[in-house]
Amino acid sequence: MSGRLEGKVAFITGAARGQGRAHAVRMAQEGADIIAVDICAQIESNPYPLATAADLQETEGLVKELGRRVVAMQADVRERGELREAVDRGVQDLGRLDVVVANAGILPMAMGEPDAQDFVDAVDVDLIGVMNAVAAALPHLGDGSSIVITGSTAGLMPGTTDNPTMGPGGSGYGWSKRVLVEYTEQMALHLASRFIRVNAIHPTNVNTHLLHNDGIYSMFRPDLAMEGRPVTKEDAEMAFTAFQAMPIPYIEPVDIANMALFLASDESRYVTGQQIRVDAGSLIKYPNGPAG
Repeated sequence: MSGRLEGKVAFITGAARGQGRAHAVRMAQEGADIIAVDICAQIESNPYPLATAADLQETEGLVKELGRRVVAMQADVRERGELREAVDRGVQDLGRLDVVVANAGILPMAMGEPDAQDFVDAVDVDLIGVMNAVAAALPHLGDGSSIVITGSTAGLMPGTTDNPTMGPGGSGYGWSKRVLVEYTEQMALHLASRFIRVNAIHPTNVNTHLLHNDGIYSMFRPDLAMEGRPVTKEDAEMAFTAFQAMPIPYIEPVDIANMALFLASDESRYVTGQQIRVDAGSLIKYPNGPAG
């Protein structure tokens, strides 16, 4: 099957790399034109490097190579005005808007003394950023459109990002993802009369920069971190694999993009208000959290 999004336009946040880039490429492969935004700058509390302008240009090039149109802009999801400007320009250039993928997210982690700003930054991006993306897009969405929200299986599972060792940023990440569950359902209810679907995807570990950094490696292997030795990717992958019921360390961004494609397409025309896990069985393995 091909052309599942032919004639549609998708607005994607955090599109410069990782899951966001996978969404842009996968939807372009199926015929969508893309409005791609990313902050392309660092947020001080975030311990791993965020995407760059060059990353966003690469995403733009990948979409164009597929023969699709793309409007790529730097915009901060914490600033609703910047998102509104990006969406307005995208709709002006591309003619319409049918799909929103509110994907941008960060995971601030305390690298020293806990700082409440880490909590603020996590909530501003992971929760308020989603709400800003939806608010900026909503005036342009026609009946039958689709909104896809990126949640987190870890955010649904106690003892993961809300572990005290993760600090206020981890707490803010987990709290934001939990609130998005109810936000998704409320938005789905209020938009149902227009046949606009709103669904959330909750990934397990994904092979992106958010997972592959020293802070996450140390969280998954506290035994080695307590010994004062650097924790390598290979060390962490043993624990990553234990996190899922299926014996894999993590899924790939395209696995999330494939689910988002289904939710964006007319195949899911009556699927709304759903919390869909792409988690290789992690939540059924640890319904009460890894320590449960």
